[in-house]
Parts: sequence; C-alpha cells; structure tokens
Amino acid sequence: MAPAISISLNDSSDVTDFVIKQGHGVKGLSEMGIKSLPEQYIQPLEERLMTRIEPQESIPVIDMSKWGDAQVANSICDAAEKWGFFQVVNHGVPLQVLDDVKKATYGFFGLPAAEKIKYSKENSSSNNVRFGTSFTPQVEKALEWKDYLSLFYVSDEEAAALWPPVCKDQILEYMKSSKFLIDHLLQVLMKRLNVNQIDETKQSLLTGSVRTNINYYPICPNPELTVGVGRHSDVSTLTVLLQDNVGGLYVRGKEGEDSWIHVPPINGAIVINIGDALQIMSNGRYRSVEHRVTANGSSNRISVPIFVNPRPQDMIGPLPETLANGEKPIYKQVLYSDYVKHFFRKAHDGKNTVDFAKITN
Repeated sequence: MAPAISISLNDSSDVTDFVIKQGHGVKGLSEMGIKSLPEQYIQPLEERLMTRIEPQESIPVIDMSKWGDAQVANSICDAAEKWGFFQVVNHGVPLQVLDDVKKATYGFFGLPAAEKIKYSKENSSSNNVRFGTSFTPQVEKALEWKDYLSLFYVSDEEAAALWPPVCKDQILEYMKSSKFLIDHLLQVLMKRLNVNQIDETKQSLLTGSVRTNINYYPICPNPELTVGVGRHSDVSTLTVLLQDNVGGLYVRGKEGEDSWIHVPPINGAIVINIGDALQIMSNGRYRSVEHRVTANGSSNRISVPIFVNPRPQDMIGPLPETLANGEKPIYKQVLYSDYVKHFFRKAHDGKNTVDFAKITN
C-alpha cells in the first residue's frame, strides 16, 4: 500500500528523512507513484551509460547433475578464469527452497516502514542485522535505487532471536541448502590451484563467515537516469546469487574490453561469481569481475545473494600453492577486515578496491 505521506521531492533532506530515517526506502517513493526521480538519485552520465552491450555474448551455464565429471570441473574452473561469472543448473538446491526465499523477500519488504525501521543501523539490536537503502548513503554523491536487508550469520540461535520472523526460516534454509554446492565448487576451484585437500584452516579462510542479503529494486520513474547497483566487484570468496525472472544484472565483458553482458534469468538457476578474496588467493588466476544492476521502469525486482567470505581476522594473500612453481605474487597479505572496511568506506567504484591489496613496485 502506498504511504499516505506528502513529501517535497525537491527538498533533499525531506526525501532523505522519508527514505532513510522513516524507513520507507525507495520502495516507499516508488509506491507514491512519483513521476520523476529525486535529484539525489540521478547518477553521473558515465555511471549510468553502458558503452557497449554484447547481446550475442553470454556467461556459461553449467549443468551440475554430474558432480564428479572432470568435464564439469573444467567448465567451472575455465568460467572462473575467463568470465568470473557463471550460472549453475541441477545444483542440488531444492527449487521449493528458492521459491520460498523469494516469497519471504517480498514478505519482508511488504512490511510497514515502522516494522522495517526496527532493523536499521540506528535501531537494530545487532550490527549483524541491517536494513538499509542504496550502498553507503553517507559517502555517495548519487544514491542507488535499491533497498536491502543484510544478515551476517553467527549461529542458528542468534538468527532465531534477531532476524525478522517473516523471512528468517526461509533464508536459513536457503543458506543450509546451498552449503554442499559451495563446498563442491570450492573443492574444484582449489584443485586447479594445486590445493588437493581443503583442511580446516583453509576451509575457515575460504568460508569462515557468511552474509546473506535480500535486495529489493522497486519500479523506477526514470530508470535511465539512475542505477540499481553501481559498478563494483564483490569482496567475497564466492557469491551465490538467486535472482528472479526480471533481469537487469550485467557483468563486465572479457578483460580489457569496455563491454557489458546481460545475465539472463534462467528458471531454477543460481548465479555464481568469484569475489575479490578468491582473486587475491588465486594470485589473479580467477577473476572477480565488475558487475552492476540497472533500474527498471515497469517491474519490481528482487535478488538474494549469499556472500561466502574469509573471517574478519583472517590475513588474505596468494595461497602458497599458487606460488610453488616460482610465480611472483601480485598481491600482498592484507587483513580481511581492513579490506572490507576499505570497500564500504567509499561509493561503488568498479574494480578499484582490489588495488588496496596489490603489490606496487
């Protein structure tokens, strides 16, 4: 139901108060039926224009039904090296679980603002549960057209106590059902790096912390003037993304090319992408690729990414196995929490975050 509130779209503090402080988010603006985009959402031309879209190109779609097949393993590693993104089908995560988490996402964003605001940075009882809008509004010159709920997993007990009742069970089930897929993908990817066994230390380094976001991109009055999410790469080891059937996710084309490729929704598929942490650990062999989400003028869109990460206290750098044949390290060892803080300290800016870990001569 549209919020029965009058605000001045020309007054940026009025809009900020409505969207952020009152918890209506951009969903609230969209449901008011606004005809033009508030000024603070208008992105610079270079951020909203995609110079070249490659309609004939597509990221790989990998059928995981033959888990142990060497050809499947090669397809996964080749995709991680060449594209940094791929979709998986027959992945073992029940389709009912995917449907349930999508419904739960709509359930949370359908709550009244007074309910959602309980989980905002100012009101949430834990830093591990955060409802917000855009990316980091306090440092962005132009805001992104997206609301989100971010949930950092500590334990089932904490999730039961602190996560919103309307979606906690479905998100937990989605996370648990994805674990086998995540572990299998990492085993395959590590093998190509000459890591033949993932011991407890490496497991913790690769998957020691997990965060799940549920994202809501409402209908936008001027989608061509803004973005759903700006250009960025993820700071994770791996990201496991469920998207609905609306579309709008674009990934940067092959290295050195100024082109973008749409990731079309495939019913029942899950999108996998390599994050910066794995690019660093693989000494650049696997690519963490820039991606973005467009705003949409006719449909609401949702997505549910699981970010599989090192723990904040872990040092990340090229794995010793990647340097065993005398390869020079491209990246230094960095504290993962410092890397993540650097990412959130600024607006989305493409692939610039990874420079934080680069060895400079």
